[in-house]
Amino acid sequence: MLTVRTLSACTARHYVLFESRCGAHRSLPGWTNIRGLATSTEGTLRKTGLYDFHMKNDAKMVPFAGYQMPLAYGNMGQSASHAHVRTDAGLFDVGHMVQSNFRGRTVTAFLEWLTPSSLTSLAPYTSTLSVLLNEKGGIIDDTVITKHSEDAYYVVTNAGRRDRDLAWFKEKLEEWNASDSAKSGKVEHEVLEDWGLVALQGPAAAQYLQSLTSFNLRELTFGKSAFVPIKGFNLHVARGGYTGEDGFEISIPPSQTEDVTKLLCNAPVQLAGLGARDSLRLEAGMCLYGNDLDEDTTPVEAGLTWVIGKERKETGDFIGAEGVRKHLKDGPPRRRVGFIVDGAPARQGAQIYSSPQKELIGVVTSGIPSPTLGKNIAMGYVKSGFHKKGTEVDIDVRNKMRKAIVSPMPFMKPNYWRG
Repeated sequence: MLTVRTLSACTARHYVLFESRCGAHRSLPGWTNIRGLATSTEGTLRKTGLYDFHMKNDAKMVPFAGYQMPLAYGNMGQSASHAHVRTDAGLFDVGHMVQSNFRGRTVTAFLEWLTPSSLTSLAPYTSTLSVLLNEKGGIIDDTVITKHSEDAYYVVTNAGRRDRDLAWFKEKLEEWNASDSAKSGKVEHEVLEDWGLVALQGPAAAQYLQSLTSFNLRELTFGKSAFVPIKGFNLHVARGGYTGEDGFEISIPPSQTEDVTKLLCNAPVQLAGLGARDSLRLEAGMCLYGNDLDEDTTPVEAGLTWVIGKERKETGDFIGAEGVRKHLKDGPPRRRVGFIVDGAPARQGAQIYSSPQKELIGVVTSGIPSPTLGKNIAMGYVKSGFHKKGTEVDIDVRNKMRKAIVSPMPFMKPNYWRG
């Protein structure tokens, strides 16, 4: 997503003057500070299959992860859009994400080599968050892996890591398929180019989607997926998302993307952009690759030890296992934590100091004023020993020290549907 400056939560009550097509509301303007967002020149930016749709709905387009993506719609402010997702439902275009299919008789073993996750025990049509690791145990990318069967997986990776990920997949596939590991069957990789992916998020999402399908969505609990008939379209629907709310991510063939999106964005659903997506994910304690994760960070440092299969912590033969096990055994030198910050919000790059000694102990990786909580929240990395809940620290915000307290994440209770 992106780093943004938001309006205070109280501003939301001034919004919603009238509704335009597809739930993009006209309202009082919000203030969004686009920082570090430009990723390439406009002439080289890619477009999702919904680009024309966004323009028809008065989207403000910005460069993000090599794509032209909607930041917001009309004059809808970020806080108002954020609040609508928390209280009703929003629809996000996430078609910039890279969708892939991996198939083959040895595909489970292959993906368990690329990641530390336990996929053998994963039930069909169940998803798990995972990480691609380099040889040192650093995170190449975070990914969601959905198992369709023992020989078929659907994998979603980040747009900003597209070139790195696809080159890594190609290199490792060639290595795998040429080895004895693939003697019972090679693995094939298919990139679903130009496919649409939309995220319907919020407490009203399930009721709205249920009105469009005969499939009983109550059976589709968090982390599960299915092919669902939606008004004549048969679509892969996964229950989950990047906001902390109940919701669905829906994969759509290129020729159907705009038609399906039009079905999904009527009242009470509103179109939502990158600005709201970033503040929603940070309240939910979720990482953004490039801010909160990188190739010099292990999953243990990032607080993602839970993605490592229990039995694989000791014996798993995955790329980067040695570096991960060292951190598991000895403890990581630093840890990702959350903060509540007094005064002004701490942004990416703000330095963190011990209090009162003023020893430099870490750095902020993401930070915003939380529209839901009405407080400044942030996440970042601190030296081990300073990571415990309630630890007081000082953060340098624009050359002024601000008091902050280490706080557990997520900052708000998730509202996932678990049945």
